[in-house]
Amino acid sequence: MEKRENFVDHTFLQSTLRELQAVWRSPRLWGTFITVVLIFAVTGPYGTFSRLMPGARLGYWLVLHAMAWSIAIVFSIIAEILLRQWMSSLFVRMMTGSIIAALPIGFGISLVDLAFFGTVPGLADSLRQSLTSLPLCLLFCFLTYLTMHQQIATAAAGSTEENPGPAPVKISEIKDPPTQAPIVTRLKPENRGALVRLAVRDHYTEVITSRGRELVLLRFGDALMEIGDTEGMRLHRSHWIAASHVAALKRDNGKLFIIARDGTEMPVSRPYAEAVRRRFG
Repeated sequence: MEKRENFVDHTFLQSTLRELQAVWRSPRLWGTFITVVLIFAVTGPYGTFSRLMPGARLGYWLVLHAMAWSIAIVFSIIAEILLRQWMSSLFVRMMTGSIIAALPIGFGISLVDLAFFGTVPGLADSLRQSLTSLPLCLLFCFLTYLTMHQQIATAAAGSTEENPGPAPVKISEIKDPPTQAPIVTRLKPENRGALVRLAVRDHYTEVITSRGRELVLLRFGDALMEIGDTEGMRLHRSHWIAASHVAALKRDNGKLFIIARDGTEMPVSRPYAEAVRRRFG
């Protein structure tokens, strides 16, 4: 049990670091950040225009935004990972994390005010700052999502391959069928192979084949209409798998999971549980 918990912690840490790296390495995000800081420095909201000289005002908003964006993004990424089984929308998961981030950001703003204005914060003041910072948290998250949602979805897709499963095999070992599913023709030529899995990644559908994976801007329901003659089963509102790729069923705390041949673990929701048990149990 302890070994399993250590593995989960390790996987969670890897997933978090992967998605954070995808965010921090984005020139578009940094461009958005600098633009927002300059707007706040020039307009001087919350009384900073009259209380601070231009240089100090720029420094104040640079420090405050760096602190607030960092906390909001970290909390958004953590929530994005932890809430995947309960929320299918990447945007909703990130927004949930940013709302929670308002509390520590409020205390962070109090410390920045102490450094620049010498104002000693009290608990009530910090809590009030947390409430005031909530719209800013939502703004940070919204801007991050607009500039980074595809990169985050791609990074998140990589973490799904890290779960253990029985008798793992490489996806590339699956033989291609005589005819390809119509959705496969939407992929880049190098990714066109046997259809293995489909998964929801926010507004995209991730298509996994024997030769690779790719995000397609297509609703999941429409994607399911393009699987052609590929025999498979829907497991969840966000998951479909080809029957030939199913390795085993797993039951954990009353919940049902499918273990794929490459070791990927996918949840089975209640509407599909009975059919999955009959087919693969």
